[in-house]
Amino acid sequence: MGIEESLAAFREVMALAAAAGCRVRGYVSTSWWCPYSGRVAPERVRSVARALVEMGCYEVAISDTIGAATPAEVISLLEDLSRDLPASAIAVHFHDTRGTALANVLAALACGISTVDASAGGLGGCPYAPGASGNLATEDLLYLLHGMGIATGI
Repeated sequence: MGIEESLAAFREVMALAAAAGCRVRGYVSTSWWCPYSGRVAPERVRSVARALVEMGCYEVAISDTIGAATPAEVISLLEDLSRDLPASAIAVHFHDTRGTALANVLAALACGISTVDASAGGLGGCPYAPGASGNLATEDLLYLLHGMGIATGI
């Protein structure tokens, strides 16, 4: 299924969610690098993010599905996205495949992003991304944020 087919299917999901009064957060997977086609064009990410917001998503998570993004790439894409979306409507989701998840969080914070996905013990991964390891560990994220004096409510 391609991007357009996925968005068409998602429109149906959004209609059901709206009818049920549910808020929905959208995700843009492989926002920097794709395991099959390589580097992802920022305009593709912007286009999908805009479409998700237009469908009614209150927030869009920009995801480093294979854990290959660098802080410079994170800043570049998030600055690009900020032309279309306020920072309050953007979340980030990093995998720690190459040990850059926390550095990428710092880059996202510098761009005004304050919503970050994490998982206990870094559990997770992606069945569609061969070799991608787990997610950013919640305990590592909390250690970083609390050490910086950032209140998390946790």
